[in-house]
Amino acid sequence: MAANAVASTPSMFGLRAASRLMLEVVPPWTQEMGLLLESVEAWRPAGAGLDWNPGAVLRLPFTRKLCADGKTVSPQAVMALADAAMIFACAAAWNGYRPMNAVDQTAHFLGSAQFDLLADARIIRAGTMTCFGRVSIFGASHRQPVAMVCSAYTVV
Repeated sequence: MAANAVASTPSMFGLRAASRLMLEVVPPWTQEMGLLLESVEAWRPAGAGLDWNPGAVLRLPFTRKLCADGKTVSPQAVMALADAAMIFACAAAWNGYRPMNAVDQTAHFLGSAQFDLLADARIIRAGTMTCFGRVSIFGASHRQPVAMVCSAYTVV
């Protein structure tokens, strides 16, 4: 190889591709919640433990329009956050987006939220057609747990 040649590396799903996905795949009403992409991990970062899994982290900024009572984030908004986070986690595990649908979502609500939320979605197992994952949802500033969601998505 010539000294000035650059070795070819496979393209990895990252924040740039995820940002396009946010506009192309996430429904407009979900986008209007103000979701922000914090990180996408399609490959093992340096120093990651053996329990590392591909995934994504999304932020849901607190606004009163997400609250049924004007004070606490509604469970529907929390589930929309979890669903969106899993779309990005699946795309990270598959190294690119595939049209998919949720086939199972089980949520456990652990507390109410009057603050920004983070959803850390991790893929537990990825096959060629199905991904299984978990989403931990917690307060952005103080890490107070709010919900945990187990999900399965399949390619359509």
